[in-house]
Amino acid sequence: MTNKKLKTKKTEPKPKSAAGKKTETKVKKSKARKLKGVVVSTKMQKTIVVAVNKLVQHKKYKKRYRVTKKYKAHDEKEEYKKNDKVIIEEVRPISKDKTWRVIGLVQNYEAKPK
Repeated sequence: MTNKKLKTKKTEPKPKSAAGKKTETKVKKSKARKLKGVVVSTKMQKTIVVAVNKLVQHKKYKKRYRVTKKYKAHDEKEEYKKNDKVIIEEVRPISKDKTWRVIGLVQNYEAKPK
C-alpha cells in the first residue's frame, strides 16, 4: 500500500466591507418581451386590443409573408385611442386573456404625417 498525500487547497478568506453588508446595488433590466403594434379596438374597460405584424419566411419555398396576431393589453388610464402605434410588454396574467401591458406610445394617430 502506498501512502498518498491528499492535496488540499488553501482558501483565503473573502474580504468583507466594513459594515458586513452589500455595498453594490444591481439594476434589474426587464427580460420581458416587448412588441410594437397598432391599437385596433378600445371597446373594453381598461383593455385595448393591439395588432402586431411580423414577417415570416416559408420553410420550403422561402417566400416571405405577413402574419398578424392580436393581443389584449392592459391600459389603466384608458389614454390610447384606435390606430395609435404602441409598445406592449409581457407581464404576469391580469385576466384570462390579458398578459400584456401598454408601456408607451410610439406614434399618435392624429400626429401622423401625411
